[in-house]
Amino acid sequence: MGTLVYSTTGQEFAFDDYVLQHLQILFAGKLRRGENFFLSWRDPQSVGDGRSAVWVDPSIPLYFRYDGPAHKQLDREWLEEMAVASLSPGGLDLSDDPRMSHQVGSKGNSVKRKDQPLS
Repeated sequence: MGTLVYSTTGQEFAFDDYVLQHLQILFAGKLRRGENFFLSWRDPQSVGDGRSAVWVDPSIPLYFRYDGPAHKQLDREWLEEMAVASLSPGGLDLSDDPRMSHQVGSKGNSVKRKDQPLS
């Protein structure tokens, strides 16, 4: 499981490396064009079994930390679907994406929130 570190407060969200790789490519393209959007997902039971969303904007620092050294082949179709979904008023919602269930690590969920600042 890789980690998306969000904002100067260092909030950490764990994603499978394959999912994180796709998010990094999507974010890079959208932020270069100055396109802001929401990214949302379903939280695991360990953090309340609710939903979370973050605002993705060029002014918010992002850091992508991967557990594994290798990049896998990108799924271009999935990237295109993500890009289109991100244009909707609600943004990109990964909650019901069937590919998420196949890309999740052994923890059985796609995201684990850690609301502690980085040291």
